[in-house]
Amino acid sequence: MGDSGDLARAYSDDSVLFRVLRHLGWDSLANIGYFTPPTLPLAALTGPVPFQRRLVRRSLALLDARPGQLVLDAGCGRGDTTARLGASGCRALGVDIQPAQIDHARRRFGDSARFAVADATALPQRAAGVPLTDGSFDRVHCLEAAFHFGHEGRRSFVNESFRLLRPGGRLVLVDVTSRTDQPIGTLDPNGLVRGTWRFDDIEPYERYPLMASAAGFTTRRILDWTTPVLHRAAQLCALFVGTASTRAGRQALCVRWPGLRTLDAQDWDEVITVVRAHRAIGRVTRYTAYVLDKPADGVAARPAGRLPNGRPAV
Repeated sequence: MGDSGDLARAYSDDSVLFRVLRHLGWDSLANIGYFTPPTLPLAALTGPVPFQRRLVRRSLALLDARPGQLVLDAGCGRGDTTARLGASGCRALGVDIQPAQIDHARRRFGDSARFAVADATALPQRAAGVPLTDGSFDRVHCLEAAFHFGHEGRRSFVNESFRLLRPGGRLVLVDVTSRTDQPIGTLDPNGLVRGTWRFDDIEPYERYPLMASAAGFTTRRILDWTTPVLHRAAQLCALFVGTASTRAGRQALCVRWPGLRTLDAQDWDEVITVVRAHRAIGRVTRYTAYVLDKPADGVAARPAGRLPNGRPAV
């Protein structure tokens, strides 16, 4: 995984895009959101939070964690999702490589769950007093964080998850993926998207099942959430850029979200450029949810090298 200090700048006011998103409502949640056609117009009025919560609910529904189960929330950020697991009766542990995020999570949600600074791709023996021993967890959850890990880090995380889970356990991994194995540099030639969120590459969507199978997992489900997440977010981005491109539009945005008044002309120009870069890369990326089960004793996993539909993995 990348340097925690460098990554922290992506989720702080050092990033003009994060500053804008914070003024729009980002706080304990930092995901794109899940948008449906009937409610999409509301996003222009409410901001992203209701849709971010919807994405969390959908991801946790795939996890199917039960009260009393021990759950690891990997790349937990500011802890909202971990706290939801704790509030549902799970014994939830959230880990993140960024100390500032974990400090925030402990302050906000320390009564609902445990939190620790740890690298999800190379877990310690204990975190927040919880042993991270082989077969000790019932569920592992990772929502929109693994793109930060790098290719080898993602492979390591999948292997670590398999080691950590008991037989019959489950990993739910939701991530931004690419449609092909085309190098990210050709999709983001100026590095605006990678520089904003501090990542090097994204995984081809067909490669995750191959990683999972090699680790020993059975791929239970693969869900393509590209349209409700990326495509509809892109529509909102287009609306934002169109509005922010005029003086009157910026004034209107500041009336609705007064915090945006802190942006100067250079900030507005920069955020418009960065959002346009995101829209460009969004045309060749996907958003995918993987449900990966560790077989119960005596049950063989799917052979490595093939996807659930029988096609060879990339």
